[in-house]
Amino acid sequence: MDSGYREVPHTADVALEVWAPDLAGLFAQAARGLFSLAANVPSQAPISASREVQLSAPDWEALLVDWLNELLSLADEHAEVYVDFEVALPALGELVAHARATTAYTPKIAFKAATYHNLAIRHDERGYRTVVVFDV
Repeated sequence: MDSGYREVPHTADVALEVWAPDLAGLFAQAARGLFSLAANVPSQAPISASREVQLSAPDWEALLVDWLNELLSLADEHAEVYVDFEVALPALGELVAHARATTAYTPKIAFKAATYHNLAIRHDERGYRTVVVFDV
């Protein structure tokens, strides 16, 4: 299975379908998708910072929501968007990641938070897939 994301229709908020061959890839693709919808970033935008994120949660869905909301919080706090991600999931419900940021962007959508609305991470022979709904 390849990795990717795409915006999917949602009545009131923004929804993002995400897929990857492994869970770490799913978390990275969800972050890429979030910031591709949140901002226009020039292809040669310089990396201005790297942020380390360490989180734990009781399950993968809660961890995914926490991860995306932590990135939104950091982006707001530092006035930057994230364009590159290294994600490791060393144990059930644990995340250690590095997110590289740029300040060279134009905002598109102001996201408030990732939600638990119908969130389920599914696994089959092709990999992992989910749909994340964001409050805007």
